[in-house]
Amino acid sequence: MPDHGLEQAIRAAGGVSELARKIGISQPSVSKWVRVPAERVLAVEAATGVERAILRPDLYGRLKGQLDEVESGRAQEYALLAVLLARAPDRALLERIARLRGDATPLGGAHAALAGAAAAADSDKLEREYFELFIGVGRSELLPYASYYLTGFLNERPLARLRADLRELGIERVEDQPEPEDHAGILCEIMAELIGGEAAEPLERQRQFFEKHLAPWIGRFFADLETAKAAGFYRHVGTVGRLFIDIENEAFALSE
Repeated sequence: MPDHGLEQAIRAAGGVSELARKIGISQPSVSKWVRVPAERVLAVEAATGVERAILRPDLYGRLKGQLDEVESGRAQEYALLAVLLARAPDRALLERIARLRGDATPLGGAHAALAGAAAAADSDKLEREYFELFIGVGRSELLPYASYYLTGFLNERPLARLRADLRELGIERVEDQPEPEDHAGILCEIMAELIGGEAAEPLERQRQFFEKHLAPWIGRFFADLETAKAAGFYRHVGTVGRLFIDIENEAFALSE
């Protein structure tokens, strides 16, 4: 029988199949869950709006008071980008994004623009936009993989180095994950986990992982997403991602 947190997530998503679809895995995988796996908590939170402390109080009940506002915000930003890069948002997620509020900073303005785009978006048209951007017939407009951006080919040495570092961190490949681990969305999910999840690491370890596996290329990917021909709603996702990665680069440089 599912625990309380998983039941709430299933209810918020509209059923097991919908929860699986929202986070980009198969329905049978979710059906096997007794509780939300640690590596999926932040993605489920972003997709359903059910807080992590409810989904996994054993992990996040005790961590909630330990994460400051900045760290919590970083984890949430990465988790949102991870979910949006995993698949097209449905109406429920668009409604939550539409409630984002921006401040006077460039990233705050990008959040406000993303909220406006979400409020005006058609979820069915977004499915097509996502397909053209990231899946395509034959080839998509963008290839959101570290190996491609760094070498021009898929499944190259950047992926092998990433897998070695993930083993060292104790992070295993998720069952039924069709994408290689150097996918931009998966790397954002990993960063969210390193900041505020069960696999949380000190800031220095976060910096090392970021500088090795994200900094050399993911800012360029988000910039390409901003100007992609097929991008409408996702142009705003690109802006949020680019500005956020710029902030991460600056913050990590100051922490050295």
